[in-house]
Amino acid sequence: MKITLGAVCEPGTAMENKTGGWRTFMPVFEYDKCIRCAICEVACPDMCIYADQETANEKGKCLYKADYDYCKGCGICANECPKDVITMTLEEK
Repeated sequence: MKITLGAVCEPGTAMENKTGGWRTFMPVFEYDKCIRCAICEVACPDMCIYADQETANEKGKCLYKADYDYCKGCGICANECPKDVITMTLEEK
């Protein structure tokens, strides 16, 4: 009896495999409430939240953004934000 092998994926890194395509909810930021504490960046399990260097204020603190190519919409960032800056919004595709 011959068994046909199933699909095989080559190993890769998250940087090579964009994983945000199946997201249902996406984080939306209200920057006027942001205290730039970086908790969202630290809490993100996919490391898709980053400090946008172009938005640095006079103290050198940046606003945080999500790289939607890698964000899976888990909502951990929104849950951990102490100032409710992040709202998980239904993504329209």
